[in-house]
Amino acid sequence: MFVELLSKVLAKFDCSAPIYCFMPDHFHGIFQGETDRADTWAAMAAFKQRTGFWLRRHRPHRRWQKDFWDHLLRCDEDLAAQVRYIADNPVRKGLVDSWDEYPFTGSIGHDLKVTLFDAGTLTDR
Repeated sequence: MFVELLSKVLAKFDCSAPIYCFMPDHFHGIFQGETDRADTWAAMAAFKQRTGFWLRRHRPHRRWQKDFWDHLLRCDEDLAAQVRYIADNPVRKGLVDSWDEYPFTGSIGHDLKVTLFDAGTLTDR
């Protein structure tokens, strides 16, 4: 359900996600603007709002924390290294032995395996 909501929100705000990772108690994601009118902050806020509403209706004992932490990746930062760090989060937490065993990691609008192993920048596909 949350991946579907994420996909809809990203499309609405002209964004993609080179990676997302739903952990048992938090979410990691990289949102990338695809056009001049893209709004990554609005995409994250809308995602939190829609999933928060779903949680209130279906899992009332669960909720998002009030805010979210964001970091702007500059074009000279290594996107592949950031993606690998997120993909390895379930491994570091001992949930799986390899990132590709974790069923709640993926990407929207990108090929995750290519992004993980390419040394590209934010402008590369």
